[in-house]
Amino acid sequence: MKSKLKLAVLVSGGGTNLQALIDYEKSNADCPYTICVVIADTKKAYALERAANAGIKTAIVSPFAVLGAEKAKAVSKEEKRIAVSDAALAVAKENDCGAIVLAGWLTVLSGKIVEEYSGRIVNLHPALLPKFGGVGMWGHHVHEAVLAAGEKESGCTVHLVDSGCDTGKILVQKKVPVMPDDSPDTLYARIAPHEHEALIEGVCLLAKSICA
Repeated sequence: MKSKLKLAVLVSGGGTNLQALIDYEKSNADCPYTICVVIADTKKAYALERAANAGIKTAIVSPFAVLGAEKAKAVSKEEKRIAVSDAALAVAKENDCGAIVLAGWLTVLSGKIVEEYSGRIVNLHPALLPKFGGVGMWGHHVHEAVLAAGEKESGCTVHLVDSGCDTGKILVQKKVPVMPDDSPDTLYARIAPHEHEALIEGVCLLAKSICA
């Protein structure tokens, strides 16, 4: 039997994408990946409970956890990003993870983690890249921009992370129509079911390429 790709899944919120990955792994004996650790940049992430319920190790690398309360208040946003990114890198390496999945992770990764895991960090973006990517394009901001531009279709993209922002190699895209009466909420609701499907597909593609 081929070895499975060990994953660190990085989260910030509710963890529905994490849950999709967990469920796929549990229900498919030939799943090419295994989730070794879930890393959160906030202790409030409900995704941590999902991981605990599945018996998966967790770690919190918030600025306060990594730097301490006083220093976290004093340093710049970029210093916080690097500290959080370095802490996430350390946890991933401690757990012998071969790849990293960003599943609703809001901290922009900076520094060594992007270099050391080059070509092995997967991200899910709620639009059809290269359109509507870049700084500030996350969550409902993306859907608002799509509607404002009068696009006829939208969707989601699973891509590899590089040193840019939403600029890495595209692995999977899923498309949905944009309806004339759409709001950001209704557009998101149409895209969301495809996000889980796309993320699993993209992670499996990466796992099979690395463990081939």
